Amino acid sequence: MSNTTLRVALLIVSTTASKDPSTDASQAVLNEVLENEGGGHWNLVDTKIVPDVVTQIQRQIMLWADIAAETINLIITTGGTGFAVTDNTPEAVSALLHKPAPGLVHGMLSASLNVTPFAMMSRPTAGVRNKSIIITLPGSPKGARENLQAILKTLPHACLQAAGMDSRTLHVGGVKKLEAEAGIRSGGSQSHSHGHQHGHQHGHSHGHSHGYGHGHGHGSLVRHTAPISNPMSNDPSLGPSRRNRESPYPMLSVDDALSQIKEQTPQPEIITSKVDRSLPGHVLAEDVQARENVPAFRASIVDGYAVVVPKDGNMKGIFPVVSVSHASPGDVEPLKEGEITRITTGAPLPPGATSVIMVEDTILKTMTEDGKEEKEVEILADNVQEGENIREVGSDIKTGTNILRKGEQISAVGGEIGLLAAVGVAEVKTYRKPIIGVLSTGDEIVQHDRPGDLQSGEVRDTNRITLMSAAQECGYQVIDLGIAADKPGTLEETLRDAMRQVDLVITTGGVSMGELDLLKPTIERSLGGTIHFGRVAMKPGKPTTFATVPVKNNTGERVTKVIFSLPGNPASAIVTFHLFALPSLHQMSGITPVGLTKVPVILAHDFALDKVRPEYHRAIVSVGKDGNLIAASTGGQRSSKVGSLRGANSLLCMPSGKEPLKKGTKVDALLMGGIRSEL
Repeated sequence: MSNTTLRVALLIVSTTASKDPSTDASQAVLNEVLENEGGGHWNLVDTKIVPDVVTQIQRQIMLWADIAAETINLIITTGGTGFAVTDNTPEAVSALLHKPAPGLVHGMLSASLNVTPFAMMSRPTAGVRNKSIIITLPGSPKGARENLQAILKTLPHACLQAAGMDSRTLHVGGVKKLEAEAGIRSGGSQSHSHGHQHGHQHGHSHGHSHGYGHGHGHGSLVRHTAPISNPMSNDPSLGPSRRNRESPYPMLSVDDALSQIKEQTPQPEIITSKVDRSLPGHVLAEDVQARENVPAFRASIVDGYAVVVPKDGNMKGIFPVVSVSHASPGDVEPLKEGEITRITTGAPLPPGATSVIMVEDTILKTMTEDGKEEKEVEILADNVQEGENIREVGSDIKTGTNILRKGEQISAVGGEIGLLAAVGVAEVKTYRKPIIGVLSTGDEIVQHDRPGDLQSGEVRDTNRITLMSAAQECGYQVIDLGIAADKPGTLEETLRDAMRQVDLVITTGGVSMGELDLLKPTIERSLGGTIHFGRVAMKPGKPTTFATVPVKNNTGERVTKVIFSLPGNPASAIVTFHLFALPSLHQMSGITPVGLTKVPVILAHDFALDKVRPEYHRAIVSVGKDGNLIAASTGGQRSSKVGSLRGANSLLCMPSGKEPLKKGTKVDALLMGGIRSEL
C-alpha cells in the first residue's frame, strides 16, 4: 500500500466563493494537509466550487463518483455542515450514499470534541458511492483541517477496499501491520497535533466566513432555482410533504421537444453487415460500387440461334447446327460464318458469334438419325445487324459504378438485395440499428397474461407488450425489461442493468407528480443523467420525458444511452412512442427523414378540439373513391382509453381551439400504418 497513489476531488460548497473564488481559504489548507501529512498517497486531481444548492452539490458528486473517466477514490466536501438555515450539505450527500461510514463520522467528531464542545454543532457525513469514499468537512479552514487530520491515515485503507481490492490480501498481517503502515498508534490516537485553541468556532455556522456574515444551508430541498434555469426532480427520500407541487420542468412545444431529441440523440454507429436476409431495414453508411460487370459475359436475350452475320446482313438459307449453348456454365466452341449454335435465353454466346436470330424466324429442316437433335435449320431473316438480341458485357452494370448511395435504406420489398448479390458484394458498411429495452414501472402493474382475477388496484400491463410489438414492427430488436417496483433502489438497479444491454430504454409510468413517480429522480439523482425535457404541450402525453445518461461500454469508452419515459396511460404511451421515440431510433439508425410519414388528409366528420393543447388524434385514414385521403376518428380520445387505439393507422395533427374543425377540413396526418381502402 505504501506505493499506492489515490485520486482526490475537492468540492467547496459556498455561494460566496462560487461568485468570488478568492474568498475561499479551505482549498489551500486541505491541499497542504494532503501533501504534508498524507504519506505521499494523495493526488488532488480536481477542485470545484458550487453554491448552496443541493442539486448542484449532488450533480457534481455524481459526475465524479459515477462517470469520471478514472476512479475518484476520495471526494471531500467543505462547507454547509452546521445549523445555519442554508447548511444542508450532509442531507445532499446522504441521499447519494450507497453505504454509510459511521466510523469515519465518529472519528471526526471525537477528535474535534477534544478541541471544543462546540464541535457538537458540526454534522459530518461519510460513506461510499460506487468506488468513491465521500466525506463532508466544515467550512472553516481550521475545522476542516482538524476533521481531515483525524481520519486521514485510515482513508487509504478505506479507499482501496471501496475500489475493489481483495480484503484478504489487504488484511494480511492483521491490525498491527495496518496500524504500523498507517502510522497510527494503538488506541486510536493520531500522530498529528491539533494545535488546541479554545473558543474556536468549529464550523457550526459553516465557517466560509468571507466578511459577509454568510451562513450555509439549504432549508427546503424541493426547489432552489427557477424551473427554467435548473430543473431537478423531487428527492424521494424527503417524502411526499416536500415534493414539488408543480412540475419544475418547462413546458416545451412538440417542435422544441423534437429539436432536443435531434440534438441529444447519439450519432449512428457504423458496422459491417453481411448481404443476407438480416440486411433489410439497415441504412448504408457508404456508397457501394459494383465489383463485377453485369452481365459478366455476352449473353442471348432470346431463345434462338447464335450466328456470324455476313457483311451484307443476309442470313437467309439453311445452316448446320454445330453446337448448343444453355444458360449454364461450360465452354462453347468458336463459331464460324455459315454455322449456327442453338442458344437459350441468358446463355453465353460462343466466341465469334455476332448476333442471335429468334427461334420464331427459323424452320427446322432436318434432324439427327435418332430424331433427338436438330441437324439443319433454315433462317428466314434478312438485313440482320450485328449485336441483335445480345446483352453485351457490363451493359446493365459496369464494374466500379455506384449502384447504391450512402443513406439509402435496404428494403425487403425492393431490389437492393438482388442488386448487391448480382455484382458480387458480400458485405457492406451500414449503420447499426439500436437495441431497445422496454420497461413498465409501478407496484400496481401485473403481467398481462397472469391467470385469475385482478385484485383491487391492480392493472394489467398493456403498455409493455404494445410498445415491444410497435418497436419490432418498426424493425428493431427489443429486450423485455419486465416490471420494476416503485422503489428507488430497485428502479436504479433495473435501469443500470438495462443500459448494459440496450441503446435506448423506453419506460412507461412514473413520470407524473405523485410521490411514487420515481423515474425522473432516479435518472437525475442516481444515474447522473440529464433530463432534456419533462413536459410537452400536447394531448395526450404531457409528462413525456426525454433523458440521456453517460455510461461506459464494455471497452471502457464513454457513450450516451437514451431514455424515453412515457406516460402510463396506454394511448399516451403509443402516441408518444411514435412521435418522440421513433425519430430518435431513426436517427441512431441513419434513417432520414426521421419519424412518421406526414400526408394531408380530409376530415370525414366534425372533430372537437382541445381548448389549450394541440392534440394527436388517433384516426383511420383510407382512400376515398375520388382518390383523396379521408380521416375518421377511432372514437373517444381519453388517454387511458385503450379502445381508441383499435384500428388506428394515423395520428391527426390537430390544433388547439374553441370551435370544432368541420367535416371536409384538410389537416396533416402522421401515418403509423398502411392506408386502407375506403371504409
